[in-house]
Amino acid sequence: MLEVDGLSAGYGNIQVLHRVSLRVAAGQSVCLIGANGVGKTTLLRSIAGLLRPTAGRIVIDGADITARSAAARLGFGVSLVPEGRRVFGPMTVRENLEMGAFRRLWPRRREGVGSDMEMVFELFPRLRERQGQFAGLLSGGEQQMLAIGRALMSRPRLLLLDEPSMGLAPRVVQEIFATIRRLNADGISILLAEQNANMALHSATWGYVLAEGEIVRSAATAELSRDPAVEAAYLGL
Repeated sequence: MLEVDGLSAGYGNIQVLHRVSLRVAAGQSVCLIGANGVGKTTLLRSIAGLLRPTAGRIVIDGADITARSAAARLGFGVSLVPEGRRVFGPMTVRENLEMGAFRRLWPRRREGVGSDMEMVFELFPRLRERQGQFAGLLSGGEQQMLAIGRALMSRPRLLLLDEPSMGLAPRVVQEIFATIRRLNADGISILLAEQNANMALHSATWGYVLAEGEIVRSAATAELSRDPAVEAAYLGL
């Protein structure tokens, strides 16, 4: 489904990614692990269209989307849950979810928006209870649920998740990762960037290790979990 070939990207004169290549097959769950600052967010932002790469290609189902805008990539089924949630604090939960479906709400198109919102409320009952509350008043865990729900409102086929466990209590992390596994079981392809390597490796079937802007290891997650170098660097073993 997703093919990233020789991708390089950065900010100004600072090159962060160096010729990164990876694959996510349709229906597959893939994790990207690595220390803070190695380029995980830069890679996801490049795939989502928020950052223009300096070299390489991004392909979805055979279509080269490297030069496409972030809004256009939604039409290819690519949606990002950003690091730090990035919910619209002064807007209600319901309004945040509607923002995720903006391509169908404007101009004057609402096909399936109500049923999609109901799906999100079934997935996250707490959002139903708080749908009239300002997003900025939610707990960190509730904001993460909202960020995922907002992304789901665009009907993604590929969901990019950037550090979904960041700043959350262990119990909430377990809930969020259970939801990610459920979404993948429902057929959504997942690319997960996560510092919590243990949770990431247990939630995906294939993994990539990113270090200093380069892919240094890729294998089935069961194999990565047994790799002494991965254990020492990322699993605290």
